[in-house]
Amino acid sequence: MPSKENKFSQNVDGAFYVDDQCIACDACVMEAENFFSMNDDEGHAFVKKQPTTPKEIEECTNALECCPVDAIGNDG
Repeated sequence: MPSKENKFSQNVDGAFYVDDQCIACDACVMEAENFFSMNDDEGHAFVKKQPTTPKEIEECTNALECCPVDAIGNDG
């Protein structure tokens, strides 16, 4: 279960976030590249932009659901 207490500081403020369980598999970036990005130096993903439309929220939700280690949270 994702933990907002352990989310990466690079996440932009908002409902979606990536926490320290991330294994840098790149699945979220492939699913929603407009919203997730990789920090290659530290080896993890982060949310670079929050969704605002229902279609964008659906993209981010799909990324959340495809995360193999449950590292993406949604507090929205």
